[in-house]
Amino acid sequence: MNQEARLPRNAKEGALYGAIISTLTVLFMSSINIILGVGEFNGEVALTILKVFPIIWVIVMIIEPVVIGRIAEKLTAIFTQPTDSFNAKILFRILFTVLGMSFCMTFIGDIIGNGLSSQTFNHFLANWPRNFLIALFAESILIQPFARFVMVKLHASQDKKKSSAVGVTIHGLSEQNS
Repeated sequence: MNQEARLPRNAKEGALYGAIISTLTVLFMSSINIILGVGEFNGEVALTILKVFPIIWVIVMIIEPVVIGRIAEKLTAIFTQPTDSFNAKILFRILFTVLGMSFCMTFIGDIIGNGLSSQTFNHFLANWPRNFLIALFAESILIQPFARFVMVKLHASQDKKKSSAVGVTIHGLSEQNS
């Protein structure tokens, strides 16, 4: 069976792939939003980023696979055909995932940073379009390609180990038959 080397092949690899994407995206988007909210970058802002990072990361690691990822998969299946290219399917998946995650996380991030107030909805309307575009660009150009690169390297390493193990077994069998 010909498996796609750029994507996870099992649940363990899927968790690694998701963790890479979530970690980079949360770090990038949290940093941008906190810096823009404060208006500068300094030690205190860096400390704030480090403090909120684990909270946001856990939220993302729950919301994406449980809700947004499933919706994105269904929408991707609706908007693509089995004959469409890998890149077309990935771009639709990124678009729908970023659309849903940026929507949820802009709202959640504002609540974490500022509490729930009468301004939460106004902040959302002002920040979500920016967050969506920045996240779409980062995911499409940097983060997802990096995660797929990691998968390719991981699979190449696994395939090399399998080939070596098969070679040793075959070599061992031929010595026994001599």
